[in-house]
Amino acid sequence: MSKDPFRTRDHVADFDDIVADIVAGSAATRAALPMLADIAYGPDGAERLDLFFPEGPRKGLPVHIFIHGGYWRMFTRSDYSYIAETVTSAGAIAVVIDYALMPAVRMATIVDQVRRARQWVLDNIANHGGDAGRLSVSGHSAGAHLATFLFNGGSAHPPSTALLLGGLYDLQPLQHSFLEPLIGLTDTEVEAFSPMSKSHSSRTKVTVLVGERETDPFHQQARLFADRLTGQGLSVSKGVLQARNHMDSVRDLGLRGTAAGDWLRHVIVAG
Repeated sequence: MSKDPFRTRDHVADFDDIVADIVAGSAATRAALPMLADIAYGPDGAERLDLFFPEGPRKGLPVHIFIHGGYWRMFTRSDYSYIAETVTSAGAIAVVIDYALMPAVRMATIVDQVRRARQWVLDNIANHGGDAGRLSVSGHSAGAHLATFLFNGGSAHPPSTALLLGGLYDLQPLQHSFLEPLIGLTDTEVEAFSPMSKSHSSRTKVTVLVGERETDPFHQQARLFADRLTGQGLSVSKGVLQARNHMDSVRDLGLRGTAAGDWLRHVIVAG
């Protein structure tokens, strides 16, 4: 029986070791960087975000939102604090957000939460030394999918730049994957929340990345979505992270001297 190309564990032998690395790195980041934790952007217990700051004066700093992955059903913002190492080293405030998880909520709730987290940033980040006009965003896997809803057609305040790593832009194939009994994506959700079928703001410059060792559907979706955005008039950069899979690629986002970390730093500075 062939392996499910969407089931990451089937294709990343050291999956658990990588997760342990990022959790440990995130704990170290929370201990080392200036931060404000557990800020509410809404009434639900999952509607929380953490802010991480670079050293020095806080006035007019660029701002970067990171959205974690996990197929909309696992992980939390605290698992991904380590991303702030790269963000703050680029001189920006890192905003690492949480959202409620499927199947307890549906996709519409999660997309709404991500948009309201962005609205909290627009309304409040100046009070913490940030400039909402210098906003960038990144996301991994399901987080890359969610990040697109901050610069799709209806976005009044799209970010200047976005980095999408190992993203999912057409949800229909997931209906026939290992996720079917776990989150049960409906036909209505596929139609409403597949970025491949949406329009997007040309005000956002987008970087689409995929690991060389990702499975074929991730490469195909990255290529097709980048072409879709280009066809809509967006400025798009595409990259393949050599010798990287779905998990070590996102671990690299928080590490100095890695291709993924360099891409992220570039996106923040360009924003």
